[in-house]
Amino acid sequence: IIFTDAQDYSVFLKYLKEYLEPKDEKGLYQRLSDETIGYQEKDKILKLLKLNNFAEEINLLAFSLMPNHFHLLIQQIESKSMDCFLNSLMTRYASYFNRRQKRVGVLFQDVYKAVLVESEPQLLHLSRYIHRNPLELGEEFSGHQELYSSLPEYFDKRKTGWVKPQIILDYFSKKNRRNSYAAFVEENDDFEFLKTIVIE
Repeated sequence: IIFTDAQDYSVFLKYLKEYLEPKDEKGLYQRLSDETIGYQEKDKILKLLKLNNFAEEINLLAFSLMPNHFHLLIQQIESKSMDCFLNSLMTRYASYFNRRQKRVGVLFQDVYKAVLVESEPQLLHLSRYIHRNPLELGEEFSGHQELYSSLPEYFDKRKTGWVKPQIILDYFSKKNRRNSYAAFVEENDDFEFLKTIVIE
């Protein structure tokens, strides 16, 4: 288990935002020079200024956070960006999780798995697989898909600047419900077969 409660999910999403949203360096420096802010606030600003930022190197097309793993659909703009991004994200989250849980050692079982997307159908089915993944959790996690995946961005229920759904939504109709992304995601395929197409 890598997410034990809502706080863990929230921290992970905050880290995604900090890495993927363009950094407002000018605004941060202005806040830093404000004499009315305290030491703790200045320390937070300095950490944000030092933090790696991948807004110009990576587009996050879709995501889903599960209790024991996560899926990210990433368009890499610069070579090696995905590797640097995931190393930063996973190291930072593991440090947070270990501090919170008073544990030591490795949090993630292994190096992340990555699959090169080589066709448009694979891209579309991969987004669908990621968004349907929380449905495997059952009734106990009924709100999971809405809270901890990018599906609300695809259905225009939530605006998140660091998620880029339009790249995939451009393949679908906005007017014809039968050819919409919603209809595509709701199709009932054999989920095990879908895994072999998009992941393995």
